[in-house]
Amino acid sequence: MLHKYAFKNFQSFIERTDVDLTINRKTTLTDWMSEDVCGNRVSKLLAVVGHNASGKTALLKPIAFIHWFVSHSFASSPDSSIPCSPHVLHTLEPSEFECVFDYEGTQWRYVLECTQQRVLHEALYQKRERFTYVFIRTWNPETNSYSIKQQGFGLAPQSAKKVRANVSLIAWAAQYDVPLAKDLATRMVISNVNVVGRLPVSDQAIIFAAEHFSSSPKQQQLMNRLLSEWDLGLSSVELQQTQLNPVEAPEVKSWFPFGRHINGPDNFILPFHLESNGTQGAFILLSRLLPVLEHGGLAVIDEFENDLHPLMLEPILDLFANPETNPLSAQLIFSTHAIEVLNLVEKSQVMLVEKDADCLSQAYRMDSIEGIRNDDNFYAKYLAGTYGAVPNL
Repeated sequence: MLHKYAFKNFQSFIERTDVDLTINRKTTLTDWMSEDVCGNRVSKLLAVVGHNASGKTALLKPIAFIHWFVSHSFASSPDSSIPCSPHVLHTLEPSEFECVFDYEGTQWRYVLECTQQRVLHEALYQKRERFTYVFIRTWNPETNSYSIKQQGFGLAPQSAKKVRANVSLIAWAAQYDVPLAKDLATRMVISNVNVVGRLPVSDQAIIFAAEHFSSSPKQQQLMNRLLSEWDLGLSSVELQQTQLNPVEAPEVKSWFPFGRHINGPDNFILPFHLESNGTQGAFILLSRLLPVLEHGGLAVIDEFENDLHPLMLEPILDLFANPETNPLSAQLIFSTHAIEVLNLVEKSQVMLVEKDADCLSQAYRMDSIEGIRNDDNFYAKYLAGTYGAVPNL
């Protein structure tokens, strides 16, 4: 599970910003929380709330970036830049990232400092009695090379020396079949956010979702049950394989969804592009959430409620609270404009984001506000401006 992450000089954030999912052990344990083998309590859920252009998406991007860098940076071309996007007024300064997570019964900490041109410092630590390094990689401008120290990482020194400036040492080591690196590089993080921003609800996204459900009958069955229970007018979603270009490429086929509807004794199907935006959005959203719920991992979703009715928030979020649908304690971090979510979550599960007159973003967990009570009406007080992070109209 992800315990916390932090970043500095990234997009609209200049100062170090910490996003903490850990819960005080004095707090009553609920279905929204999980307890690791060391007794640490970690939230399964984190809602990010704030006004338009406050920096909510930018708050989500660092964890998506870290996952991409650790898992997929090896696939980038040797001369490509690192998509770390420092603040526009601090482009000559490095960006910094950090995350703490548990894996195989212990805590780990990953640290990265980089520019868009190269990694300056990268390290992985494992907590035993204290955090000790597994590897430390540091750029030496005088020798124009990296200094790399390892303790049990398992990457041959000659292979480590060849690591490219724009590639994580973990992603690099995974190509050399280093077991720890391969495990960390394949940890499940699914997101609708990339370096540009939120991925739109598009025909291509619908096809990707259909392709996913076609290869996962168990998740397809659950998706059908959930969509029909949520009263979207659907009896089921049927997947059919169709040729894209029967003349030019008759061998190329893709899966397409069709919604089946029942009207008394009659029934009919509709191509999914004729379904409502809400139905399409829920279909795509479930294709991202259900794999994490089944296999464990982390879902990072920007504008969670996009095209969904506010009353659908609770049943979707409940998938993460319910041990039957979330047996492996998967986590969800999401941004939303549907502040009704404040009626559903604990104060420790909300990050508030706002941007000041100098266009600098800052974020803080709601339970850090002095005087806030568990029995407060968070929804009403947020609307009244008590907690900040509201539009200045």
